[in-house]
Amino acid sequence: MSTIQIFLVEDDPDWIKAMTVFLNGQEDMLVAGAAQTPEQAAAMARVLSFDVVLMDIQLTPGQLDGIYTAADILEIRPQAKVIMLTSMDDEQTITQAFTAGAVQYIEKARFKELPGAIRGALLHAGPMEALLKEFSRLKREEQLRGLTHAEREVFELMEKGYTHAQIEHKLFKSESTLKNQINKILKKLGVKSGKEAVEKVRRKGIIKDR
Repeated sequence: MSTIQIFLVEDDPDWIKAMTVFLNGQEDMLVAGAAQTPEQAAAMARVLSFDVVLMDIQLTPGQLDGIYTAADILEIRPQAKVIMLTSMDDEQTITQAFTAGAVQYIEKARFKELPGAIRGALLHAGPMEALLKEFSRLKREEQLRGLTHAEREVFELMEKGYTHAQIEHKLFKSESTLKNQINKILKKLGVKSGKEAVEKVRRKGIIKDR
C-alpha cells in the first residue's frame, strides 16, 4: 500500500500537532510537512513532495486567505488535491473554495472524516475533476462575457504573453485603437493592468487582497 503524503497549511500550531498525530496514525498516511502562513505554504509547495493539501480557509483572522493560498499551490502543483478545513459553512465561502480548486470542504469539528475524505480525493477524483473543469470554464466565461469579440481577441493574446507591439501586428490594429480596447478591458474586469486582468481570469475571479 502506497503512503499518501499530506501537506498541512494551518495557522494554529496546536491543530497542526493534533492533526499530525491523528493522520500519522493511519497506516497509509504521512504528514510530509506543515506551513502556518501563505508565504510559507507557497515556498514549501515548490520543494515538498505531497499528494493532498489540508488547507485552513482562514490563515489570518478575518481573512479568507486560505482560498488564495490554495490557488497559489495549485498553480505550483496542479496535480495535488486540496481539501479545505474551516469552521465556516456559508454558501459563498464554500463556492469560493471550490472556485479556487478545492475538491472537498470539511468543517474542523468533523476532523474524524478526514482520512476517508483524503482517500476519496485520490481514489475517486474523476467525477469531481470533471465537475471542477466545467465549473472553471463557466467561471471564465462569466468574467469574459462583457467583452466584445474584438476585446476578447486582444485579451486572449495578452493571456498568451503577447506584447502590445505583437498584438498590434497580429490583429492589424493601430497603437491608439489597441490602447483604447485594453483600457476598456481593464475597466470591465475591474483591474488596473493587463497582468492583473490575466491573473484575475486565470484564478476564476479570485484575486488576492491588495
